[in-house]
Amino acid sequence: MQLTKYGHACVRIESSDGALVIDPGGLTDPHALDDADAALITHEHFDHFSEGALREALGQNPRLQVWTNAAVAAELSGSGGRVHVVGDGDAFGVAGLDITVHGTWHAAIHPDMPRMINIGFLIDGTVFHPGDALTVPDTAVDTLLLPVHGPWSTTGQLIDYVRAVHPHQVIAVHDGALNDVGTTMVAGLLDASGPGTGSPYRRLAPGASTSIGSAG
Repeated sequence: MQLTKYGHACVRIESSDGALVIDPGGLTDPHALDDADAALITHEHFDHFSEGALREALGQNPRLQVWTNAAVAAELSGSGGRVHVVGDGDAFGVAGLDITVHGTWHAAIHPDMPRMINIGFLIDGTVFHPGDALTVPDTAVDTLLLPVHGPWSTTGQLIDYVRAVHPHQVIAVHDGALNDVGTTMVAGLLDASGPGTGSPYRRLAPGASTSIGSAG
């Protein structure tokens, strides 16, 4: 498989059988969805979900389907059965890839703010995108897409999270609000110069790609 980093929290994963896109939100180039077979949406925050971009892509590409939670699906009503509601423990296949769903809730930002549904996607037993949560799947993960910056976590929590998941490698996502100083500071704590997570860490520039394989 090939993984391409798009803006902020979005990645595109391509196999020999097709392509899927995770969290093409308002900070993402809409072309990330071009000719995709599936869009997977973790939750309804604007930086993960753009109703306008998805509706346009659905209109242009009759093959495109969406898998997401009930709240996002409600905002895409009228899409002719091409939007599928999934939750923790569900499994489905698309673009030749097996996908399982993990987690239920967005990480808490503040007690005064209600939490929303957030689901994570494990792609082909290899790549895990948790959305805005620190969900630990009950299975091995080869590549963890780590949300490195948000109002709901500290870098210390991320270190412990990587240790708990214990992936073979970590690739940074959810970094669209960081400048160069911020990305350097975060990397200094999450890579080998920090306290140690047991997993190699790297950040792809927007538009950059890397090959990823099966766990084990």
